[in-house]
Amino acid sequence: MKAYSQDLREKVMAAVAQDKQSNRQIAELMNISESTIEKWCQRERATGSVAASPHAGGVARVLAPHSDFLCAAVKAQPDISLDELTALILDKLKLRANSSMVSRELTRLTLGRKKRASTTVSEKRPG
Repeated sequence: MKAYSQDLREKVMAAVAQDKQSNRQIAELMNISESTIEKWCQRERATGSVAASPHAGGVARVLAPHSDFLCAAVKAQPDISLDELTALILDKLKLRANSSMVSRELTRLTLGRKKRASTTVSEKRPG
């Protein structure tokens, strides 16, 4: 969910400061919840600003520092399965990773793996 714009925050807080309408009326007028106005009021009292907090980040990717290893492993064996690659990571790097973690990291690295069935290119598939 995206943060509310700074312009909307300032308009709401200006309406609250005028004290001509209740928070419920302002919330209905601005199409936001009353609890949002209360949170913005608390934030303004605590910090002096109603600006949105910066994004805190997220969980660090475990396999990100090992991209060279992943590239080398896929280059050495292009048809390696995710389970085999996961086992290789556990064996060589001593890291616990599951196949979805490995798949996401391979996607970020734009590393393709063999996906074609064992048919020749010129052979027609039933369709």
